[in-house]
Amino acid sequence: MEDAGVAKSDNLSTPCTIRSSASAWPILTLDRTRRGNLVDQIVESITQLVNSGELRVGTKMPSVRQFAKSNSISTFTVVESYDRLLTTGLLSSRRGSGYFVARIEIPAARSILPAPLLLNIDALSPDLYTGVSDALPAGSGWLPPEWYGESTILDAIRHAMRIPASRLRGYGNPLGFPSLRQHLASTLADELFAVEPDRIVLTHGATHGFDLILRTLTKPGDCVFVEDPGYSNLLSLIRHHGCIPVGVPRGEHGLDFDVLQEKATRHQPKLMFVNTVLQNPLGTSLSHAQAHRLLGLAERFDFWVVEDDIYRDLSARSDPSLAAMDGLRRVIRVGSFSKTLSPTLRVGSIAASASLISELVRVKMLTGLTTSEINERAVLHAITARPYRRMLEKLISQLDTARDSSISNLQKAGMTMLAKPRGGMFISAGWETTPTLSFNGKLNADQALKAGILLSPGEFFTLDACNTIWFRFNVAYTQSKQLSTFLKNCHDTLGH
Repeated sequence: MEDAGVAKSDNLSTPCTIRSSASAWPILTLDRTRRGNLVDQIVESITQLVNSGELRVGTKMPSVRQFAKSNSISTFTVVESYDRLLTTGLLSSRRGSGYFVARIEIPAARSILPAPLLLNIDALSPDLYTGVSDALPAGSGWLPPEWYGESTILDAIRHAMRIPASRLRGYGNPLGFPSLRQHLASTLADELFAVEPDRIVLTHGATHGFDLILRTLTKPGDCVFVEDPGYSNLLSLIRHHGCIPVGVPRGEHGLDFDVLQEKATRHQPKLMFVNTVLQNPLGTSLSHAQAHRLLGLAERFDFWVVEDDIYRDLSARSDPSLAAMDGLRRVIRVGSFSKTLSPTLRVGSIAASASLISELVRVKMLTGLTTSEINERAVLHAITARPYRRMLEKLISQLDTARDSSISNLQKAGMTMLAKPRGGMFISAGWETTPTLSFNGKLNADQALKAGILLSPGEFFTLDACNTIWFRFNVAYTQSKQLSTFLKNCHDTLGH
């Protein structure tokens, strides 16, 4: 028997078993190769302990931190497990005292079963965003919670919940929590460009910011330029507003400016969305010369540039910023904390000219009044905490290591990179073959889903049909043998 504070959770071949410790706390051996996530295994195991009588009614459970440490797992995983057990009634919580076993038996609860897999997948499939599916999220846009500074984030959330009672009246500031806007203004001034806090409006993440911009600046029938390939949700959002998305090719070396100029002459775009640094899905960044040329064309053809800057904190300090070059005259900068803190916090920002901000705030109030001050307080506490900068450096290092390993694994599956990524969390790779009715990216993604793997095929990111078969991969999840085997089988099917 092992010491109470140590768990060999890295034993990947042993099914989930339960061992007791000197303190009678559950020490679990978790099978990370099993279908179903760790939360499912923990809930099932504690249910087994209770129903077998090893944990009696009234037994105090370990704290979240103690359980996480003794089982070598994330505190996020423990919180979700305890919350699920509270929902079923198996556990109860007492303020200031902790968690306790509440009853012996629970009904056959739906909540402890893995979420069912979809039969097919598209760019808005919930499984690509919720994180509750038992499928390997190889094509998702979120990182494992343990890659973030979980203690910093949980402490920030607890701090935010201690909001003064006086702030519970009203809906909050339409621009967003003033202290966070002030901090963002100071940070931008130190790192990129000077901006006043009242030229920043907070949003429910970057996608909400894109929606507000489209609502404010476009009308049905307007032409909107996007990168091709580019952010998948944006294409659907533009069409939802009745606008016409027009693609500008982007590849290893940036935008195709000859095509951009020709299409701008022909279509007279209202605005253009651009990922300046660590573009999704390619992971590349524009050069300073390209950024200057883009601004020159925007001036010449009189269109707005929306700079999707959500990966800025993961990029090199020397990378260009359109907003800094332009001074927010015709550039609108959109930021977010989803990639450096947690996507569940849903806090983003728009920085723009004073006249445009006032209209954006009016539209924000028309469509949803204000954003969550509690979430914004949590973000402020997290990014001003002492460990945040070290946490960010560690995250970048983890991504660099995972990216190198991912490229090697994908190449072993016979795949070629669409572009060499400069950093960040995404790699796009595929096979140099022409799609057919029986073999294409979307079909492969549907097959992968049935095999318990979430993939994002190139069709999600392009306006026109793909002329090769490729996928966007999240570097945090490409080390799986399950994924390697699936991709190798696809490669063999192609006859390479």
